[in-house]
Amino acid sequence: MTMILKEFYDVVIIGGAAMGSSAAYFLMENPDFDGSVLIVERDATYSLSSTARSLSSLRHQFTNPLNVKISLFGTEFIREFSDRTAIGGQGVDLSFRENGYLFLWSPKDLERAKTQVLKQNSLGADIELLAPRELEELFPHLRANDIAAASYGRSGEGWFDNVGLMDGLRRKACSRGAHAIEDEIVGLKAARGRVASLQTATGLNIACGAVVNASGPRCAQITAMLEIDIPVVPQKRSVFVIDCQRPPAGDLPLMIDVTGVFCRPEGSFFICGCEPLAACDTEFDDFDVVHEEFEEVIWPSLAGRSENFEAVKVVNSWAGHYAFNVFDQNAIIGPHPEIENFYFVNGFSGHGIQQSPAMGRAISELVAYGEYRSLDLTDMGFERILAETRFLEGAII
Repeated sequence: MTMILKEFYDVVIIGGAAMGSSAAYFLMENPDFDGSVLIVERDATYSLSSTARSLSSLRHQFTNPLNVKISLFGTEFIREFSDRTAIGGQGVDLSFRENGYLFLWSPKDLERAKTQVLKQNSLGADIELLAPRELEELFPHLRANDIAAASYGRSGEGWFDNVGLMDGLRRKACSRGAHAIEDEIVGLKAARGRVASLQTATGLNIACGAVVNASGPRCAQITAMLEIDIPVVPQKRSVFVIDCQRPPAGDLPLMIDVTGVFCRPEGSFFICGCEPLAACDTEFDDFDVVHEEFEEVIWPSLAGRSENFEAVKVVNSWAGHYAFNVFDQNAIIGPHPEIENFYFVNGFSGHGIQQSPAMGRAISELVAYGEYRSLDLTDMGFERILAETRFLEGAII
């Protein structure tokens, strides 16, 4: 579709990947919202989107209670996804594999691990703290000589179909009356503290009641149109698929090593990655894989942790972009304090797809009621950027 269906939309969502589609879905499902919704997406293939190139993982092992609660709702929503998004009785199975996350902890971090697990479980998570002996019994391929403990998600954590989630949300929203077009926003016009209209690359002028900035790593380009600075940049992350000569047996979790290297099973292969070697600021069109990360960081770490990873071969690789919040690596959500109908849902720094259900629900509540009702996300608002008050989270990967 290349032509606009209405001259005015109550809500225009810029960006149609997981975050934008979630916002559209929850708006159209909200019984107290009867307005019109338009999704404007610059690339309807989504092939380079953060959603399509993510590892689509979900964890409860965060240190900030709000992040834990956000992901707990994500688990609930993904478990119910097929029923929630069914059209004509046909739902989407996201193949949610609740294999858990396995964080390995060094002796210096043992007390912190104990505190975190107690906090996570008090909020409703299902995390077990394993002693080295228990770790080796559950996962005998791992070398645990330098490990003081491991925190293991027994349920609720895992990975799922990323594209299925995005497409299922958007299709359901459109089945309820939302519209979606492929176009690019090139201008925003504001007057008297509100965004009045949006201009697109194809020459459309769209009047609006509210605007949701869900444009991922490009969100700062949108805010700049309103002379707003947002501390979010694209950060390239390289991912590698490896084939093991002797793969470890068992139903394995997503492991986070003490080195920061992560690894999880994917069919008969394994997917792995690490924090980037280069600076976080990446060009928008740079999707070149940094192979040095595997050679210099990932393989040495995995081979040191398990003899099963000593003989491996890279069979595939890709790079995607985080919408990286350089201020505190956490979400920025909610209205602008001076432009009341402009909503942020940005800067997820790698946690976006797992947080998208809670964020879409939150945007729908702000639009429909002018306040959060399910989960108060005020501490994640843009005001903290202006006040230089960081939202603290100690478990950033």
